[in-house]
Amino acid sequence: MSLDIKVPPVGESISEVTLSQWKKNNGDYVEMDEVIAELESDKATFELTASAAGTLKVIAAEGDTLEIGAVVCSIEEGAASEAKAEEVAPAEAPAAADNEESDEKPAQAGKEIEIKVPPVGESITEVTLSRWIVANGESVEMDQQIAELESDKATFELTAETAGVLSHIAEEGATLAIGDTVCKIAAGGGKPAASKPAAPASDNSGETKAAADKSPGYAAGTPSPSASKILAEKGIDGASVKGSGVAGRITKEDALNAQKPAPQPAAKKSEAATSPAAVASGSRNERRVKMTSLRKTIAKRLIAVKSETAMLTTFNEVDMKPIMDLRAQYKDKFKEKHGVGLGFMSFFTKAVCEGLKEFPAVNARIENEEIVYSDFADVSIAVSAPKGLVVPVIRNADAMSLAEIEKAVLGLALKARENKLTIEEMTGGTFTITNGGVFGSMMSTPIINAPQSAILGMHNIVERPVAIKGQVVIRPMMYIALSYDHRIIDGRESVSFLVRVKQLLEDPARLLLGV
Repeated sequence: MSLDIKVPPVGESISEVTLSQWKKNNGDYVEMDEVIAELESDKATFELTASAAGTLKVIAAEGDTLEIGAVVCSIEEGAASEAKAEEVAPAEAPAAADNEESDEKPAQAGKEIEIKVPPVGESITEVTLSRWIVANGESVEMDQQIAELESDKATFELTAETAGVLSHIAEEGATLAIGDTVCKIAAGGGKPAASKPAAPASDNSGETKAAADKSPGYAAGTPSPSASKILAEKGIDGASVKGSGVAGRITKEDALNAQKPAPQPAAKKSEAATSPAAVASGSRNERRVKMTSLRKTIAKRLIAVKSETAMLTTFNEVDMKPIMDLRAQYKDKFKEKHGVGLGFMSFFTKAVCEGLKEFPAVNARIENEEIVYSDFADVSIAVSAPKGLVVPVIRNADAMSLAEIEKAVLGLALKARENKLTIEEMTGGTFTITNGGVFGSMMSTPIINAPQSAILGMHNIVERPVAIKGQVVIRPMMYIALSYDHRIIDGRESVSFLVRVKQLLEDPARLLLGV
């Protein structure tokens, strides 16, 4: 019986490995769990072990790049050499019994379990299968992460409900409804034997590996898969990069640190004289990336807001000197007492909450033919996350102090960058604040975060001359913008609200006194 040995899963983010070295030769007899080859990813080196005793048949060659689940070699079980046959002769009966037991295991496993899309939130009816973590046909353990599901609000991990062999049904990129079948697991299987640690008795293979690590390198100057991509993007020849990996292999870190050698002036002039077109040519590469579910949903909602609301934007400007002076005076004491820095967002949030109390229409929303007024302020803060714009919510911001707001903003921002925000943390909100100033924006017209009726846009702070009491002075000024739904908020309310926010920011004492 021939048994295929495949590349085992070696990490969530690793999709391919390089066969760096064969520890056994084609046709050699190998014992179960004996190290037969060395695999290398862009992060680490792994040992491939034999899942059964028998004669090795090499399929992949040294230096080949293999995907997870690809066949590396096969083992003809029981095909031992004459010497081995004599050694194992007395134990033939027990071995046969073992083989019979192992052959019966799949039959005993029998039952297939369907893994379906779980409910992930009240408002979510479908998700996208963004990535398979475990390859088709691989063995999984109970509660092991096998896939990533992505909704328009967050990313979720799908786990195995039992140990067994995974069989894919849905493909990456497929849109699935809640309750749809994603995959099946043939119950009773376990992790592939290739993931077991090498047997302690393999002293010779350990010596071989040590010798290989010290050798000048069969892989010297050869980049790992990820390193190869990085070098190609930089336009750097791998031969010019010194590798720090096993046997001199170029790792991902080596590629990231590599610099393109400066051209020699003489050679450059010669090339320009002989081939002027070559100097003027440049890269014209293009690449296509499928839109994520989050990005598609953002696009649909923004277009819907533009077409379904009577959106207008009004502008004003704020002299930020009073707040900046206050921060400079108390920021050290504030951080020492509260353990968090004093930023601009807490001042703007407090000012907005005060303004919403005076102009409740700005904090309202339209539902069918009714206007819903909220007597609380749940302020949404727009945050740029790795997978796109997300808007987590600070609940009851109107009842919070500056320190509590700063802590809430920091916590939500960290979760957003790590893709750990929950549905509850991004659901709701009565008013939104977005800060384009951190990216250098001077002025913009932010789009309303439906079903809310207004959004405040902050921008960068620029020193410029302004007239104050008949004198021209240099002040740090910021433009602020309020986009609002004119169906529910009149011009008087929108302008008055923005003026009130400006007054509170230019005189921060009002925030503390409530006047």
